[in-house]
Amino acid sequence: MSPSAIQSTAPPLPVPERDLDSEPFWDALSEHRLLLQSCDACARVRYPAISHCPYCVAREHWWRQLSGRGRIYSWIVVRQAFWPEFAAEVPYALVTVDLEEGVRVVGRMDDVEAPAFDLPVGATYVDHPEWTELRFKEVA
Repeated sequence: MSPSAIQSTAPPLPVPERDLDSEPFWDALSEHRLLLQSCDACARVRYPAISHCPYCVAREHWWRQLSGRGRIYSWIVVRQAFWPEFAAEVPYALVTVDLEEGVRVVGRMDDVEAPAFDLPVGATYVDHPEWTELRFKEVA
């Protein structure tokens, strides 16, 4: 059997739950775009998607496309899988990124040796069978 024909025995990663607030976010990721809510009243960008602005409590918002560029604020390297679905994924880094547009988001970074405070990163997208995952990689 050729290496490309080998089937993984690892269970698939869980599919994130979508709701009315987050649906546009997940749809945009599937198109390899990063969209986040921007408040009509105070203009602050927010993550994750929620029904009210956490800064001024306004309900009205629009979806803003972001660059996906930013700098690492913090990170953690996961070395032990706590669920069987993630056993084949470890080790991996979870990074908190301050995007250029002034909002902080969380994603994964595959290069567990790369994360460092203030490291410049850019968004990447990993397509899974039923969803697309936001990840980050180091950029110059």
